[in-house]
Amino acid sequence: MIKHHPSESLLAQYCSAQLPASLSVAVSIHVDMCPVCQAKVAKLEAANAKDVFSETPHAPDALNLSNDLQAPDFDADLLDLITADASIDEVYEVEPVTVQVNEHNYELPRALTRISHGRFTQVGKLARSRVAIDDGPLRSSLLHIGAGGEIPEHTHTGFEVTLLLDGEFSDEEGSYVPGDFIWQDGSHQHTPLTKDGCLCFTVVSSALHFNKGLSKLLNPIGNLIY
Repeated sequence: MIKHHPSESLLAQYCSAQLPASLSVAVSIHVDMCPVCQAKVAKLEAANAKDVFSETPHAPDALNLSNDLQAPDFDADLLDLITADASIDEVYEVEPVTVQVNEHNYELPRALTRISHGRFTQVGKLARSRVAIDDGPLRSSLLHIGAGGEIPEHTHTGFEVTLLLDGEFSDEEGSYVPGDFIWQDGSHQHTPLTKDGCLCFTVVSSALHFNKGLSKLLNPIGNLIY
C-alpha cells in the first residue's frame, strides 16, 4: 500500500497549475497510481471550479467592438457561446511505452509516454536517463538501481523527489512500494538500497552531498553531475 504522498500544499498547487513542469509530472504520476490522492485532487478541482463560477464575471473596461458586434452578457450569453461549440478535442489512445534497462522491461507511466528521455548511462548498478523537461535548475531523470545495488549515504543541497515506479527499495526510514512519493531535503540523509531492483522518476533542484567513503570525492563536481 502506498504510504508516502505529496503534501496537501503540493496537491493544491498542482490543481491550480502553479507547480514547475517537472514537479507537476511527478505529482501527476503519483495521482494516477494513488486512489487516496485521486480523491483529494477531485475535491480540490471541484472546489476550484466552484470558486471560478461563483465569481461575478465582468467585461473588461474597454472593448474595441465593431458596430455590428455587441459584447455578450457575461452572466449567461458567454457561457451559451462556449457550450454551443459542438467541436471536441482530439481523442486518442495513449500507446504504452516501455524502456529496457539491463534486460529488464518497464512500462512508463502515462505522463511520461509523450516526453522524450535520453539513453541510460550506467555506473555500477546505477543507471540514469535524463528526461527532457526544460525546467530551469530542476533536473528530471529515470533512475534504475540494479538488484543488490545502493546509492551511498547522502544528503541534499536542495530538494529531491523520488517517485518509485516499479520494484522496491528501502532506506533508514523504511521500505517503499510503487507509487510512493518521497520528498527529501537538507534535513534528511539516507542510503537507498534494493534487493531486487527498481525504477524511479526523480526530480532534484541541486547536487547531492555524499557523506562517507570514496563517494565523497564526487562532492566537488556535484553541480556538474546532478
